[in-house]
Amino acid sequence: MRKADLVTAISDKTGVPKVDVLVTLETFFKEVKNTLSDGENVYIRGFGSFVIKKRAKKIGRHIKKNTPIEIPEHYVPSFKPAKVFVEQVKENVSALPEDEN
Repeated sequence: MRKADLVTAISDKTGVPKVDVLVTLETFFKEVKNTLSDGENVYIRGFGSFVIKKRAKKIGRHIKKNTPIEIPEHYVPSFKPAKVFVEQVKENVSALPEDEN
């Protein structure tokens, strides 16, 4: 499912115009990005958490030169689904026929 498909589905189910749904969705994405950029996590009960994970400094390798390079510690965004969300996906996906998985 793409963003356009999501906007269409929400609009069809709620009766809200697609433009309003798109603006709301874009604003949600922007707020999550801004909040994570500010160093805060976003918790949505029953859905999941958008969190910041720290990656430790490590030694990588420059493929073309075959020389080691140091990758400094950095932070990356991550999503951790809520337990209820995980259980719902497990139940629904396991009920699908094998050829659709």
